[in-house]
Amino acid sequence: MPLIGVSDLPEPHRSPHRRQYHGPAYCRDSAVSPMLISVDVGGTLGHVEGLSLAAILAAASPLDPHDARRIVRHKLHTAAEITDTVREEICSALEISPSSFPTPVSASPLRLLPDAVDTLRRLNDYGIVITLSNVTCVEADTEELSKLLTPWVTAHFPSYQLGYATPDPRVFRMVAAHYHVDVRHLVHIGDDWECDILGATAVGATAIWISGGRSVPDDQPRVGSRVLVTDDLGQITQHVRTFARSRS
Repeated sequence: MPLIGVSDLPEPHRSPHRRQYHGPAYCRDSAVSPMLISVDVGGTLGHVEGLSLAAILAAASPLDPHDARRIVRHKLHTAAEITDTVREEICSALEISPSSFPTPVSASPLRLLPDAVDTLRRLNDYGIVITLSNVTCVEADTEELSKLLTPWVTAHFPSYQLGYATPDPRVFRMVAAHYHVDVRHLVHIGDDWECDILGATAVGATAIWISGGRSVPDDQPRVGSRVLVTDDLGQITQHVRTFARSRS
């Protein structure tokens, strides 16, 4: 896969009614650079009905589930188009028959969590809010996502447009560079430890893990103090407020 430079980054899908961001009141007139807040979609802001294409393919593979999911992220979530060649490569890597690849595939409606919109509204007081998600080109629906999250989200960055999927550090560097924000001023929010937390902290960003009551995996690398943990989405704003004030 060819590398994508910052100048090649696809123009994100923007909310047509997005208000201009002026920054939090306590640092508008200071030299503090704006904070970029990226939020995972599936599992973090809401859920879709039924199994995703990635879940179906990973479940069909005889490989270790963790390895199968990594292959899907690398080969499927980064594909701008699902061609016959892409199908063959994915099925070969997963050691499954091409007949296991379901067609056609369409986007399932996203059911937002009760606190999702209110949380995004409050996050706007502290930075530029975007979504950053691993999703296939056949299941993503940025138009509908924009309708659901307008006017509180500036833009949407699905993996198939970026050409990379989290936890690849290039994802976080690319979106930070797109907004001319130092990656140290990026806060990423998500529910997947490997994709969201390890990916963000690998580049020096701060990560907020929505644990849902889970414990930090014992076999995962230590990530230091740049990780904040919360049980659910409704507690996010307090963590972001604390981090934002530490920068002023």
